Amino acid sequence: MKLDITVSKRTGQKYMRYGRERRGRDHSWERSSRSTLPTSGALTSCKPTTCSSGRPSLFFLMNQGSRKVVHIAATRNPTQQWTAQQLRNATVDRSAPRFLIRDRDEKFGGNFDRVANGAAIRVIETAARTPNMNPVGERLVRSLRREAVDHVLLLGEHKLEEFARRYVLYFNKARPHQGIGQRISDSPTNDNRDGNVTAIPVLGGLHHDDRRPA
Repeated sequence: MKLDITVSKRTGQKYMRYGRERRGRDHSWERSSRSTLPTSGALTSCKPTTCSSGRPSLFFLMNQGSRKVVHIAATRNPTQQWTAQQLRNATVDRSAPRFLIRDRDEKFGGNFDRVANGAAIRVIETAARTPNMNPVGERLVRSLRREAVDHVLLLGEHKLEEFARRYVLYFNKARPHQGIGQRISDSPTNDNRDGNVTAIPVLGGLHHDDRRPA
């Protein structure tokens, strides 16, 4: 104002926020999600492109703490009844998580939530258009696309599901995860530092499982 320069409110807010003191958030989403990681699951889905007509959906349920994918299925018609049945299939051995993060897609809805409540699972819905509220699930979708399905031609949902299951086997038992200190989700620790490294081809050589003899 002293220099007779007009500054819009938005411009002022843009630069004033850097000078404000940051307040601690005892109940922030990040803090809450980290505290529940060992007992929470992430639910996500994606629609990879195939050579057949339509785009089948892949449904994933994974453990956020261990990064282990515990269930996967594919369909062209992801209704509420179908997704509810997938949750039943994933928790049939009574290994249901305490919390389950999902988005607000209409393919979940009341049927899905009733099945979750019956399994003593507390469903947590993310806000609209906020993929960062389910970072573990979204990272799985990105890995699946970048490391697998974007490199092959898939003929229909059955081939897609078969290929995705093979990738999930690699994802659980051979792929290190940065979020858990480069450990592998579902593989015993091998402390042997001797012997030759064996490279086992995965997905037709798209990836390799490098191991030493136990």
